Amino acid sequence: MTRTVKCPICGKSVEWSEKSPWRPFCSERCHLIDLGEWADESRRIPAERNIMDESLDELHKKDDPPD
Repeated sequence: MTRTVKCPICGKSVEWSEKSPWRPFCSERCHLIDLGEWADESRRIPAERNIMDESLDELHKKDDPPD
């Protein structure tokens, strides 16, 4: 039995097998659309800020020229 999934970008049915090289995407186009969304940060994994982030923010503030 072949498993079928929906393309995360366009919703088209995709066979989950070696016949579908772009799985879970239906095509290279949908794969590249997804990659572009990650690259421009419109798609990202949420995370809580930690002490390292706050320390980096403070360092950047020190590097900024005074107003």
